[in-house]
Amino acid sequence: MISRIRPIAVALGQLLVAAAAVIGTAATPARALVSIEVTGGDVRPLPIAIPWFEAGDALGQQISEVVLADLVGSGLFAEVDRATYAAATMGVDTVPVFPNWRASGAEALVAGSVVQEGGGRLRVDFRLWDPLQGQQVVGQQFFTTPDNWRRVAHIVADAIYERLTGEEGYFDTRIVYVAESGPKNARVKRLAIMDQDGYNTTYLTDGSTLVLTPRFSPAGQWVTYMSYEGAQPQVFLLDVETGRRQLLSKAANMSFAPRFSPDGGTVVMSLQEGGNSNIFAMPLNGGQPRRLTNSPSIDTAPSYSPDGSRIVFESDRGGTQQLYVMSANGGPAERISYGSGRYSTPVWSPKGDLIAFTKQDQGRFAIGVMNPDGSGERILTSGFHNEGPTWAPNGRVIAFFRDSGGPQGGPSIWTVNVSGRNERRLQTQSFASDPAWSPRRK
Repeated sequence: MISRIRPIAVALGQLLVAAAAVIGTAATPARALVSIEVTGGDVRPLPIAIPWFEAGDALGQQISEVVLADLVGSGLFAEVDRATYAAATMGVDTVPVFPNWRASGAEALVAGSVVQEGGGRLRVDFRLWDPLQGQQVVGQQFFTTPDNWRRVAHIVADAIYERLTGEEGYFDTRIVYVAESGPKNARVKRLAIMDQDGYNTTYLTDGSTLVLTPRFSPAGQWVTYMSYEGAQPQVFLLDVETGRRQLLSKAANMSFAPRFSPDGGTVVMSLQEGGNSNIFAMPLNGGQPRRLTNSPSIDTAPSYSPDGSRIVFESDRGGTQQLYVMSANGGPAERISYGSGRYSTPVWSPKGDLIAFTKQDQGRFAIGVMNPDGSGERILTSGFHNEGPTWAPNGRVIAFFRDSGGPQGGPSIWTVNVSGRNERRLQTQSFASDPAWSPRRK
């Protein structure tokens, strides 16, 4: 657990992070300087200046570059031109000359210091200043090992994002996905995991068998996925920290889309029976699967609401792929999609306010969102082939994969704000599909 309220030091694998008490925080109430617009409209990014963190080596610049990249990449902040900076480097003990920073156009200013302490420990301090008001907004301190400097940079970015927007940050997270390599007609597919900005890629499977639909547990340590190991579809659980794997379910003709319940105690999935498939809940404590749907159709891609009370899924019971919502205990289902085209891969937002989906209509694939009752449908992005939305844990950014088409083309991972703005491609080491966003790391 990383505390942002009082000093605490907790071992976390190789990471030791201490978030000190808010240091010298201004007495004025917290206020969001950036307004997050969900339904569209113009959003003016907040101009932010981040001089290189003061350090005895290049690490200060590297950490500040990652913090800046996270914030600017969110689409809510704009970098102030460095040519206007009052100082190229700025430590936490320096009191800003506020008129100079106001003249640069900065409406937020971040200063930081990086110190290599004894015992192989790295200390990172930062201060967030409001040049317009001429006061400090927040200051925090973190400790880690030098090889985890990128993660500390993401944590610093989260703290700044939260203070300036009033929303939870999402930078200290990871994305698990299917890494694809080789010729298009014989792709090798491996599970891979990376930081949300595309760095620190690790491969979780060796590519000897086909893998599909990785999904994170609420705690972020376990991933459930489909594997055709032994030429038979099986569902596995994988501990991404230790590599330990266990078989969850094995059955002939099993369809994909296993996904965790919000409490992490159940995996919901669809099982094929003849030409149909129905949705089942599989308790992870060793109990028997419980059938949730029983219809002569293809019911698949289930996703729980954040409170665990309902499940959204796709079904062709009405003749075409549409979205339905039912109780988490099964029973009658209500159709919620009524637009033209076919709807698939629904995923409930972590905030509970929206459901993301893939929509195929007139030869194009779109990523969209709608309210849980089906109202307010909005298309965020569309193109040749977009599919597989997954939510950042703050419910304000969606990742998905897009196939470029053509004999040399392949899938890549993109992100888009829930407003439909700030579409960005994540850099991966290979083609990449079917992303799943982790919760915030602990």
